[in-house]
Amino acid sequence: MRFGVARLRALLILAVAGCATIEAPVVEGEPGAPLPGLTDEQLLRFRQGRALFDRAFTPEEGLGPIFNQARCVSCHDLPESGGHGAEPVTKVSHYDPDTGCDPLTRLGGGLLQESVVPAMREAGLRAERTPVEANGVTLMFPPQLFGLGLVEAVAEERILSRSDPEDGDGDGISGRPGLDPDGRLARFGLRATHATLDSFVEEAIRVEMGLTTPEHPEEMLPNGEPLPPGIDAAPDPEVGDSEIALLSDYVRFLVPNRLVTPPDPVGEEIFRDIGCADCHTPTMTTAPNDNPALDRKRFRIYSDLLLHDMGRELADICTPGSVPGEWRTAPLVGLGLRNRFLHHGQALDLSLAMEMHGGEASAARDAFNRLSPARTQRLIAFLKSL
Repeated sequence: MRFGVARLRALLILAVAGCATIEAPVVEGEPGAPLPGLTDEQLLRFRQGRALFDRAFTPEEGLGPIFNQARCVSCHDLPESGGHGAEPVTKVSHYDPDTGCDPLTRLGGGLLQESVVPAMREAGLRAERTPVEANGVTLMFPPQLFGLGLVEAVAEERILSRSDPEDGDGDGISGRPGLDPDGRLARFGLRATHATLDSFVEEAIRVEMGLTTPEHPEEMLPNGEPLPPGIDAAPDPEVGDSEIALLSDYVRFLVPNRLVTPPDPVGEEIFRDIGCADCHTPTMTTAPNDNPALDRKRFRIYSDLLLHDMGRELADICTPGSVPGEWRTAPLVGLGLRNRFLHHGQALDLSLAMEMHGGEASAARDAFNRLSPARTQRLIAFLKSL
C-alpha cells in the first residue's frame, strides 16, 4: 500500500512538471464574437461599437461629400461583421527611387473615393479618378479585423526581436519594423502604417466614409480640387472622440476566429519545413495587461508584423514608410474563409499566391515548387484550415 501511495505521488509530480511545459491554449471563437473574459461594461461597449460599425451614415450626418461606403460593415462583412470584404478599393501613389514615395496628398491622397453625395452630383462634380501622376495603382481587398486587440497588446520587444533589417544571420530574410509618422512601431495596415487601433480606425472612417474627426476636421478634396460652398453642411468634426473610441473598442474586443477545420499536422510541418513560418509566425502571446481579456493571451496570427521585400510581382504602390515591394507579413488566420488571395485579390488559388511571392520569400517559393504533388496537397489543405 505504501508503495502504491509513493508511486502515485511520483506520478503526480511528473504530471505537474510536464504540464508546466505545455503551451497555453490559444484564444479563439466564432467570427464576430467578443473576446472571452470581458467585463459587463466592456461587453456593453462592444455591442455599442458594433451598432455604430453596422450603422449607415447619411450626408446630413457628415457622410462624404466623397466616400467609398456609408457603413464600416460594408467593407468588413464576411463571414460576419468585422470580417474581410469582397469589394476592393483603389490605392495610388508615385514612387521615384531618388526622391522616395509621394502619396499624392495634393491630388486627393493615396485612396480613391469612388462615390459622391447627391449634392455633389447636382453640382456636376464626379468621384475621384486615378491621377495621371500616379505610377503605382492597385486594388486592395479589405482584411478581416478579428483579433486585432490581441495584436495591439503584443509587446514591442516581441515584434522587434524578429527584426533583421541587414540580414545579419544570412538567411535571406531581412524583416524590419514599420513606423508611423511619429516614429512609433506600427503594426496595423497592410503596409504597417498605424501604431494603435485608435489611429487605424480614425483613418478608416475619415478616408473611406468622408467623416471629419477632431484630429482631422477638414473635408477631403476630390482629386485635390476645392469643394463648392454649401456642399457639406454638417458641422465639423462630424464624428467625435467618443464615437471613435467606441468603434476602436469594438475592433479591440473582437475574438480571433477559430480554424475553419482541424489543422493537418503534416501540412503544418511542411509549412515550417519550406520556410513559410520564418515570416508567418504561427502564434504570439500578449504582454501583461490590466485588462484580463488581453493579459498574456496566446493566439494564432501567422505573421511577424514586420515589413518584407516581396519582389517585383507584388510591387505596386508605396507609402512614406515603405517602397513598392515592401509589405507587412499578412496574417494568415482567416485564409480558409477567402476565395481571392494577396492584397489585390489577383491570386484565385493558393498555389498562384505562393508563385507570386518573391524577394525575401523566394527561397520558400522555390521550396514550394519542389514539393511532390502529395505534399503540395497537404500544405494547401493546411492553409485552407486557417
